[in-house]
Amino acid sequence: MAAPVTYAHIDFNKDGVPYLMGTKTKVKQVALDHIAYRWSAEDIHRNHPDLTLAQIHSALAYYYDHQEEIDGSIEEGLRAVEDIRAGLGESTLRLKLKESGVIS
Repeated sequence: MAAPVTYAHIDFNKDGVPYLMGTKTKVKQVALDHIAYRWSAEDIHRNHPDLTLAQIHSALAYYYDHQEEIDGSIEEGLRAVEDIRAGLGESTLRLKLKESGVIS
């Protein structure tokens, strides 16, 4: 039987969400910077100097080993945001701007 894989710098909260040890940064947040902005580990470090390169590389290794699960979580979050936006309707400001003809 294979030994479980452990990741340096990665811990899990009570809900099983992977975080970088000693921070409030989720692995998913590092993965999102990598995916959305096409940032390398060095780019992420420049934009988040509170994270070490070792933490970032560990987060990216965890992401690639669990990509399907984390990508699913990201998609779920995007769907939740869209559901909230759809339920809110147009803002009062946007409606006033439409009424005044400033926007269409």
